[in-house]
Amino acid sequence: MPPGPEIPDWVDARELDPSVRGALRGLDPRNADRVAAHLVAAGTLVDEDPEAALAHARAARDRASRVAAVREAVGVAAYHAGDFAEAAREIRAYRRMSGDQGYRAVLADCERALGRADVALRLVAEALADNPDAGEALELRIVESGARLDLGEDAAARLVLESALGGRPDPSTLDATDAARVRLASAYADILQSQGEEELAAAWLTAVAAADPEDLTGAVDRLGIEFIDLEDGLEDDVDAAVEAEPQVEVESENGTSDHPGGPEIVEELPEDAHGLGASFDDEVEAEVAELLGEIDPPTDTPSDDTDDAQH
Repeated sequence: MPPGPEIPDWVDARELDPSVRGALRGLDPRNADRVAAHLVAAGTLVDEDPEAALAHARAARDRASRVAAVREAVGVAAYHAGDFAEAAREIRAYRRMSGDQGYRAVLADCERALGRADVALRLVAEALADNPDAGEALELRIVESGARLDLGEDAAARLVLESALGGRPDPSTLDATDAARVRLASAYADILQSQGEEELAAAWLTAVAAADPEDLTGAVDRLGIEFIDLEDGLEDDVDAAVEAEPQVEVESENGTSDHPGGPEIVEELPEDAHGLGASFDDEVEAEVAELLGEIDPPTDTPSDDTDDAQH
């Protein structure tokens, strides 16, 4: 059998769902560990790198094609990777092997993607007649609306979504906790935009973007909103300020040199401002020298009055 892609270092086969791990018990232990590792890798990568996830799921199928959970993993990964023919084939195999009748919206969407909109509508009608839960019903309505758009039934496609949103939908009432309804609102915004109702479409896209902080629906991109990294912006501002700072030439012993800013100015400290003038310092130094005997004391010169007294 083909070796399959290398299993990443971060994969821990023990993270596999216990029920799936139990389904692998009939395999050779070493093979079971390898299959489990591929399934963990596929499940982890399916959103960020669906092609790699599909490669891991196929490797698991090569080793354990008779395990229903393995066929399910291949179908899901193929759907995310855009291989709709393989997705439909593997999900049907999983349904036959497990008896689980889920993935009806996914199967219908695969048929639609393969250009069989009429088959997709039939699958949707059959599933809706079986009273699915609210989440699956919304997913089915999204597929139905897309299939009707494919058939050129634009008005019907819009009515399908409006009905699913409550008849007279209001973007301010969008429930951020209902992921299926958020996706349905995103599809509704697309229909509005295609029909020229730009203002209403923008209102719905804004509501979807607010309810979808991870932007799984792509509403932020469709609104044309760009986010700026504040840290990068601050660094750019600092760099620009440094470049704009004037360069002043300062004379040095070896010539002129450029320094960012003007010459250094030394401010006079308060204790230097004694107000007695430069001679005060000279007098102090002289007195100290006299006390140390470094210079002779000054000789007093007799005044004229003294000379007159002596004569």
